[in-house]
Amino acid sequence: MAGSLMDFTDQNFESEVLESDMPTLVDFWAEWCAPCKMIAPTVEALADEYAGKLRVGKLNIDENPSTPTKFGIRGIPTLIIFKGGEAVEQVVGVRSKADLKVAIEKSL
Repeated sequence: MAGSLMDFTDQNFESEVLESDMPTLVDFWAEWCAPCKMIAPTVEALADEYAGKLRVGKLNIDENPSTPTKFGIRGIPTLIIFKGGEAVEQVVGVRSKADLKVAIEKSL
């Protein structure tokens, strides 16, 4: 995983995402998901580009099943931006970097 990308789990989700002072983008993904692998470089680039303004991390839905269930994740990749403990933006499927930046800018 890239240096600026965080690794979220069921165990650290509340402290690292919901209680974060900074908006946080979470990429819900799985190892077997080809679209997840397609969007991964874009997510990594956004993590670098928004360093200091937005925390970015990934949560493997197979290794951490309770968090995706809690947030109603039905398809992956799903990217959700959390701010103040709430989901404020959600993008499902592979999207362009420009589309993702629009969602991020709305939440900053």
